[in-house]
Amino acid sequence: MITGKRLVISALVLALVQIGFLSWIIAGRAAILRNGKEVLLKIEPVDPRDLLRGDYIILGYDISRIPVKMIANTPPAKLSSDDTTIVVRLNKGSDNYWQPTAAWFGKAPTPAAADEADISGHVAEGWDLRGEEATIAPDYGIERFYLPEGEGMAIQNDMRVRPFGIRLALAGDGTAQIKALVDGDKTLFEEPLY
Repeated sequence: MITGKRLVISALVLALVQIGFLSWIIAGRAAILRNGKEVLLKIEPVDPRDLLRGDYIILGYDISRIPVKMIANTPPAKLSSDDTTIVVRLNKGSDNYWQPTAAWFGKAPTPAAADEADISGHVAEGWDLRGEEATIAPDYGIERFYLPEGEGMAIQNDMRVRPFGIRLALAGDGTAQIKALVDGDKTLFEEPLY
């Protein structure tokens, strides 16, 4: 009888730990969306469909390809190591879209000014950092946006004729969350906090 009680208590404790962990993840995402610095990035579609999850667009940004010459602290080995962190500094352009202006592996040497924002991503192992024309492709975790069923193809076609953007929320450490998909000044889809 005692082992049965211990088993039930252990199962309840494990369930509470799992619920707490999931709540922590959701609350962290919601905190970034609610309190993060908002930036707008211009996007280009890449692919409209996932057979298991429905319509989506893979998003490409101006920050999707970073010229190596923009990275201030290129390592002497001249190859990126496993899962290297990169910080890209953004400035707001005259068209209201934010553009990359500088980048660093690891951390930025100075905090972003009030009119700047830092986004952090990861660079996979093996990118060649030699040469003036070399570029790398960081992963920021904002490269996919899921849409309601049947909406993906129409939006992708519209993206080819006029500019669309993604409104992001950036945490103080540069972690990004997508807030909304916008068509000019019109918000098409907004992500819920929870």
